[in-house]
Amino acid sequence: MALIGDFLRKIGLGRRTPELTDQEAEELREGFRARYHNFKLLLAANNKALDIMADIEEALLGRRVFGQSFIRANCTAVSVNVFRIVQNLDQLASGKYQELYGRLKNIQAEINRVLSQRKPAPGDRLVIPFREIDKDLADQVGSKMANLGEVANRLGLPTPDGFAVTSLAYRRFLESSDLQTEIDRRLQASTTDHLDDLYQLSADIQQLIIRSPLPAELETALLNAYAELEARSGPAVKVSLRSSALGEDTGDTSFAGQYRSELNVSPDDIIQAYKEIIASKYSLPAIAYRLNRGILDEDVAMCVGCLVMIDAAAGGVTYSRNPLNIRDEAIIINSVWGLPKSVVDGSVAPDAFTVARGEPLTITRGDISHKRIKLVCHPGEGLCRQEVNEETAASPSLRDDQILELARLALRLEEHYGQPQDVEWALSPEGSIYILQCRPLMQVRPKAPDPPDRAVNNGAGQVLLRGGLTASPGVASGPVFIAARDSDALQFPEGGILVTPRALPRWAALLGRAAAVITEQGSVAGHLASVAREFGVPALFGLPEATEILTYGQEVTVDADALQVHAGRLESLLTRAGGRQNLMTGSPVHELLKEVARHIVPLNLLDPDASDFKPRNCHTLHDITRFCHEMSVREMFSFGKEHHFSERSSKQLVCDVPMLWWIINLDDGFKEDVPGQFVPLANIVSIPMLALWQGITAVPWAGPPPVDTRGFMSVLLEATANPELESAMPSQYTNRNYFMISRNFCSLSSRFGFHFCTVESLVGERPSENYASFQFKGGAADFSRRLRRARFVSGLLEAFDFRTEIKEDGVFARLEGYDEEFMKVKLKVLGYLLIHTRQLDMIMSNDTSYQQHWDKIMGDLRALSATTSPAPAAGG
Repeated sequence: MALIGDFLRKIGLGRRTPELTDQEAEELREGFRARYHNFKLLLAANNKALDIMADIEEALLGRRVFGQSFIRANCTAVSVNVFRIVQNLDQLASGKYQELYGRLKNIQAEINRVLSQRKPAPGDRLVIPFREIDKDLADQVGSKMANLGEVANRLGLPTPDGFAVTSLAYRRFLESSDLQTEIDRRLQASTTDHLDDLYQLSADIQQLIIRSPLPAELETALLNAYAELEARSGPAVKVSLRSSALGEDTGDTSFAGQYRSELNVSPDDIIQAYKEIIASKYSLPAIAYRLNRGILDEDVAMCVGCLVMIDAAAGGVTYSRNPLNIRDEAIIINSVWGLPKSVVDGSVAPDAFTVARGEPLTITRGDISHKRIKLVCHPGEGLCRQEVNEETAASPSLRDDQILELARLALRLEEHYGQPQDVEWALSPEGSIYILQCRPLMQVRPKAPDPPDRAVNNGAGQVLLRGGLTASPGVASGPVFIAARDSDALQFPEGGILVTPRALPRWAALLGRAAAVITEQGSVAGHLASVAREFGVPALFGLPEATEILTYGQEVTVDADALQVHAGRLESLLTRAGGRQNLMTGSPVHELLKEVARHIVPLNLLDPDASDFKPRNCHTLHDITRFCHEMSVREMFSFGKEHHFSERSSKQLVCDVPMLWWIINLDDGFKEDVPGQFVPLANIVSIPMLALWQGITAVPWAGPPPVDTRGFMSVLLEATANPELESAMPSQYTNRNYFMISRNFCSLSSRFGFHFCTVESLVGERPSENYASFQFKGGAADFSRRLRRARFVSGLLEAFDFRTEIKEDGVFARLEGYDEEFMKVKLKVLGYLLIHTRQLDMIMSNDTSYQQHWDKIMGDLRALSATTSPAPAAGG
């Protein structure tokens, strides 16, 4: 009888533990709430930190355009959120993990070290005469002026005389009046995700620069250099001021048309023109270009070239090879009457001449445009447009001997640089050719040739437009967006088809978003065409009435290769289009992000049960978030183990289930506050608790399985011999079940006789936060039966997507990262198992009974789960 008495006492029919006083119960309840509050704050910061890390990883893969402000802003944000994680774990765990503060400080120091690196300005001169410049001075005068100096001083080819204002001068200017600090502040405080924000940022910074005075030493140096140029070239000689930023006119980053040039400038306006060009570094197209190409703002020092102005009779651009076909060695010359600006800005359709290589050079083709307008120098200052008489408008802008001379110059430059060249030139009124600019030519590889009836063969729809010029090859589809004014750019959609009257350089700011470009006017030699080819954006220029025939929002497919625009989205054509080139990889800003990401993104702490899962082994911010999240879950999970629950600290659930259930409302788990000691189920709004409850009540428990004498004696002997089975929460009933809840959180501590179950779950709209943890152990049978029961439960859970682990007779399971509906179904599974695995350890040695129960439970669980399939969250 004593043996049976001990057994009854241990299953809860014996003595009772003392009840808590009202004050003790309230203190316990408040303690739970405080811990849960810190837990929620930790989860929110953890979720934000993981979102930022996902953004960084996506940027590293080249899936988005970003700049230095993205890096700095995200480094700051992730550091702040990881600090909050550590701080809240410190509150939750009562200072057990102080070492994390030191690890966080060290990692932040490494990140700051990477971000604070700056390159000193090379050289010690503010101005350098043109006669002293060659390609070796690119770091001081920029690639554009270095190339031009190389052409003049190494090759002896004709270029305008002049001087360069250096990168050191630029640094001195921006350091004066603390300009650079203010610009950095505005850049870092801005968002680059919306074009209207960029537009305002651009305008503000440009005005800030233009209104700022030059340092006295820089102004003196600039005026003295002009005086020397005037002495060589004549009184009051007019000049052109051209941008020559570091990185401009290199093989991969042309910056074509993104910065300002000031032409035909008088002596009185040189200082103002210089500041206008410096300010153009922050023009909307230039900012967008740097973002799309991953170029750091701090790496772009704006040098300026000041050259004698050539009042050209004709001008244009020469390509030493075909830019649209890497296998075509023909020399392409585009020419207009007057200044070459009309070619590069696409405002006038140029003459196009093709020259075949060989000895002698041969003009193989000449397409003469009707050039009724030419751009010339105004007698006072600046430029003006002049009408050309009909005879001149229809005449070639170059003679054959001039075409051949330009071809020879292009070949010489190509030979010197060892790669194809893009050359801007001007023909003086006296007939002399001057080279104004020389940069590497970007070429594209042609696609396989198509049959003449390509549109028919591919099942293409209605052809809306046909003809024009292939400014950049490729095929793309999207909604039409017609842009005529600057303000139109603010509404341009991602993936839109940009349709505009003229191929102006300012539209290059939209190429990072555009799927394709269509213009009514423009040439393949223009800046917009160059940047479109650089970005891999299909572009079709020279389609009259495009803005009238196409309508806003209309879905079209642009086939720049076949010179056609089709109605609708044509998959048969789009399958031929390759993916857009990833311009970020290898760029300075991409390399910087890679370096700082080494201290943020990698996860080294993978196994929370491993011996090295400790604060001292946190080498990245991701390691700290992983460690803190795991420890916070453990701290919350210990609620039921560290405290003796009491009816005084909770409310009893009013329900139809013949068991006692107690509810502790941590936050917002009740629909409304209720007085007294009882709460109806209808007043519960906790998402995870209600899901568990559905599983608990889905199938009525049939009671304990039939046990033979041998099984009963096993239970009886284990109950009296094992001191660990002493009940922590005895009651007049044989079970005690406590829910701690909020709307999205639930922690259930449940005891049925000798069986201990704990469930904790967070379920809401953010899949990356959602998780469910489950522990199940105990039993009164011998160890072999309990172990087999643990394997039984583990197998069931694994069949329903849980990760499980067995430790002795305990089952530990985890599920995380799924959407709300999926999590609710899995919580039903847990709720069912809480009820239907009771006392199964007593029949675990009976194989027939084992299989019968397996089949029955699996059938019930499949019915519970039949309507939901896994939907894991991406990332996190």
